Amino acid sequence: MKPIADVTPNTWEFLRDPMIASTGFREYDARWKYPEAINLPGVTALGLGLGTQMMRRGIEPRIAVGNDYRDYSLAIKNALILGLTQAGLHVQDIGPALSPMAYFAQFHLDAPAVAMVTASHNPNGWTGVKMGFERPLTHGPDEMAELRDIVLNGEGEAREGGRWERVDGVMEAYLDDLVGDFRMTRPLKVVCATGNGTASAFAPEVLRRIGVDVVESHNTLDYTFPHYNPNPEAMEMLHDMAASVKASGADLALGFDGDGDRCGVVDDAGEEIFADIMGVIMARDLSKLHANATFVADVKSTGLFASDPELQANGAKADYWKTGHSHMKRRVHEIGALAGFEKSGHYFLAEPIGRGYDCGMRVAVEVCKLLDRNPDKRMSDLRRALPTVYNTPTLSPYCADEEKYDTLQRIVERLVPMKGEGSLGGQKIVDVVTVNGARVMLENGGWGLVRASSNTPNLVVVCESPTSKEELRAIFEDLDAIIRVEPNVGDYDQTF
Repeated sequence: MKPIADVTPNTWEFLRDPMIASTGFREYDARWKYPEAINLPGVTALGLGLGTQMMRRGIEPRIAVGNDYRDYSLAIKNALILGLTQAGLHVQDIGPALSPMAYFAQFHLDAPAVAMVTASHNPNGWTGVKMGFERPLTHGPDEMAELRDIVLNGEGEAREGGRWERVDGVMEAYLDDLVGDFRMTRPLKVVCATGNGTASAFAPEVLRRIGVDVVESHNTLDYTFPHYNPNPEAMEMLHDMAASVKASGADLALGFDGDGDRCGVVDDAGEEIFADIMGVIMARDLSKLHANATFVADVKSTGLFASDPELQANGAKADYWKTGHSHMKRRVHEIGALAGFEKSGHYFLAEPIGRGYDCGMRVAVEVCKLLDRNPDKRMSDLRRALPTVYNTPTLSPYCADEEKYDTLQRIVERLVPMKGEGSLGGQKIVDVVTVNGARVMLENGGWGLVRASSNTPNLVVVCESPTSKEELRAIFEDLDAIIRVEPNVGDYDQTF
């Protein structure tokens, strides 16, 4: 029987037959509304498909598996494990975890594969799996398409020999690995914001171990997320972090998303530092220690990675690449970059700093080390030392999963001919880069981007101006007018 069945919730079949919406297989992970778009038998079919994919590739049938802190994630994980063991795999269950802890477990246990049950920063009601075979990489579009076809075509193969093993001690090993022997040599007070998500069990402990004075902000585990959805790219969380800095007199705030692979920063002046700008600050510091380093930035990120005079003086090279944690990890790995920075807050710190996967806890430690190396500087000093640019947060107008890629293609086809002819915000369009959606480059260094979200039913819009907030607004409004030609594009998730 094929895993896609004519099944609806609250029926006999729903408890028996797999139900999986094909739209859940995304570019670099799998994500569904639960139980509207996937049921527990569907998750088991996903596990059987993932195990079958490993077998077909000749990979040793052993996999590390973890789950985030949501009230339904354990049920999802157990259903996934059932499918993995049906496929003949030895499952090493590390228990509740952050995504980067699961990635770490792949190294710590020398496991050939990893599967992390998490909806990442999506609100409650979503579930999904981040998975990978070749550490520190995770599934990209090719691997996801292969897995989708195995699952949806009912090609999962049951085999003998599957077993489950609980593995203790990974959390402690992960914390030890993050901290090492580093201790702060300057006093540092840090607001630790976790939005009651999984990082609540990790981030305060990590910061205290390195000698930081921690100001707790929503650090009690609570899977109802009573204050806000933990997402350090969302202005709601960033504003709350800024208020905590001002109220406590802290030196900065560090905020983490629901599965701990992203980190957001607010400085001592209460200014939210978008992750790409924070990436430039980190790249400046790291380029002093590692001359001629290459840094990968996603297409949503500031142009400063290429234009900043200090990075240029240190011989740093910028490589702009596709948005998405799997794309970015793979690019950093393939070109031997020192680090990758994504506007969403994923940072990919490679050897000798990290292992190349995205880890918000590692970023937090490295930000503290950066400040320790600059004892006469506050975070606001480092921010103000950068060339001034004005940029929007990541804006996400609604567009249905089934329609967003075709919609984007039509928008790109309208933008490409505007090169050399059209303008945004009064600035001539000098190029349209289509590596991932369309990044419209303007004659004064400003730009506007539109792409399709890989995780949610949205388009993604980001703009930057080197001149003024007024020009930034004008660039956005001109780009939005082009997007609005499409009637199926809905409202934005936030304003700026």
